[in-house]
Amino acid sequence: MHTDHNSPRPWLHCALATALVLASCQLLAQAPGCKQVNDLQLTNGAIHTMDAADTVVASLRIQDGRVVGSGNTQPPTTICTRTIDLKGHTVVPGLIDNHNHIVLLGLRPGHDTRLESATSIPELVATLKARAANVPKGEWITAIGGFDINQFTPPPEKPRFPTMAELDAASSQHPIYVQQGFSGPSVTNSAGKLFFESKGITVGTDGSLAGGATPNASTKALFALKQLQTEADKKRGTLDALNYAVSLGLTTQLDQGGFPETNSDADGVASFDGYRAYDALLSLYHEGKLPNRMRINYLYMESDPATPLLQARLKNSLPEFGDDMLKIVGIGEFTASASPIVLQQTPEWINGTRLVAKAGWRNENHSLTATDYKTIIDGWQKINDEIGGDGIRKLGWVVAHVPFITEEYALKLKALGGGVSVLGGWRYVIGTEKNNGPPFRTLQKLGIPMGMSSDGMQISPMNPWIGLYYVVTGKNARGELINGDQTLSRSDALRLYTAANRWFLREDDIGSLEPGKLADLVVLDRNYFDPAKVSDEQLKTLHSVLTLVGGKIVYGDQSKL
Repeated sequence: MHTDHNSPRPWLHCALATALVLASCQLLAQAPGCKQVNDLQLTNGAIHTMDAADTVVASLRIQDGRVVGSGNTQPPTTICTRTIDLKGHTVVPGLIDNHNHIVLLGLRPGHDTRLESATSIPELVATLKARAANVPKGEWITAIGGFDINQFTPPPEKPRFPTMAELDAASSQHPIYVQQGFSGPSVTNSAGKLFFESKGITVGTDGSLAGGATPNASTKALFALKQLQTEADKKRGTLDALNYAVSLGLTTQLDQGGFPETNSDADGVASFDGYRAYDALLSLYHEGKLPNRMRINYLYMESDPATPLLQARLKNSLPEFGDDMLKIVGIGEFTASASPIVLQQTPEWINGTRLVAKAGWRNENHSLTATDYKTIIDGWQKINDEIGGDGIRKLGWVVAHVPFITEEYALKLKALGGGVSVLGGWRYVIGTEKNNGPPFRTLQKLGIPMGMSSDGMQISPMNPWIGLYYVVTGKNARGELINGDQTLSRSDALRLYTAANRWFLREDDIGSLEPGKLADLVVLDRNYFDPAKVSDEQLKTLHSVLTLVGGKIVYGDQSKL
């Protein structure tokens, strides 16, 4: 087990200054006028700027939250310049996730614990145990979505959940609840079993709760846990989720919303109250406590062909409104009515898509099946032709996931000015030789805008290093080679999580470490680019030592340098 990554550290409110930075601040206090100066120099590193030439430099200069120089081309230092010696560590731009559901993750009940990086039952138990060590006695430890039992038992063992006894071993002082996917199945420990049974929820003698058609035992359990939540809990959970993200080097998130909540025991992990879901995030923003840059897409699922809710949004909200830390981007990942499984050109989808196009908003739809991408792209083409002129060509519309897409349709999308958001973690946890994809290499060859996402955290891991492992190796969580003819180099794969993703957020000042860009960067614990130092299997365990957003340390442990 990689103890650093599975330690409780990602959930702690890590100090915003390392010992070295604190020492620097003490020196600054002696210099008049330096107290509020944001002037930082990173030296003695291997800094991969991810510019067009893949330039690597040893030093970087940051002032007022932006890169102002690198290598031998930097402003002269002053008495106000702080210095961090990287001691040879690898630095990359802050990673950008162009499609996830981190707002939903922040609203999970209990003290959320990410199991996505555990590769065995003992690692899973150790992760829960470490989490419990920092949670008050009696409070819930939960791990809801973002993993699959495929990853816990290597072949030829059969995939399984942890047993109730194993969860009891993780903590006897806390009720524990572990749920897979949108609506289960799930498992709980002895303390959890007592609670759920007191609510009339069926729990097996082994702690198991059924999944399947909703409502079921798992969604009833989830609903019962949500009834315990306070607004303060949601705010804590949101900050925990964002802190976990920066521990992995993620500095910008494009959240894709959630399904309309019914406020009943039929709601799954992807359901939220679209009117109040962003309250915790907004509260942290107004307090200046966001450690990530947050970007928001609004998801719509309506059965009325007139799409009144979407119309109201388009009339009363502004696209690309906000600042560097919190900004609206567009509509997605559903436009009006759409099945989460098979998308159809229903009247409400056609009307909603037409309204978004005429309003000039960015739009995103997801493609899961072997036909979704055809439905989306053909529909967009019709609306583009109907509108005339440039139509949607300048709006940068996105088809997400694309486990299946042909060259013909990728080129049609490219001609429409669109791009593809691809992912690796979902196929890593559940992919097979027949259900593999996306076709990374083919899409790269076609030159269509392409960037990485996680689609976390319901069925897919948020951890970008797991996604990158899949892109580089083509292997799933069981170690089976399922996408070997579509792999990319490590450098090309990382570019999809950095410079390439600026296109998807319609922002030019993130994704690379060049003069004028925002100073978002990650100091990695090991050298991602060197297979001799980090094997393919070890890619999954990479994490941040220091993460900076706008030149400020939002996560770090100076002793790891």
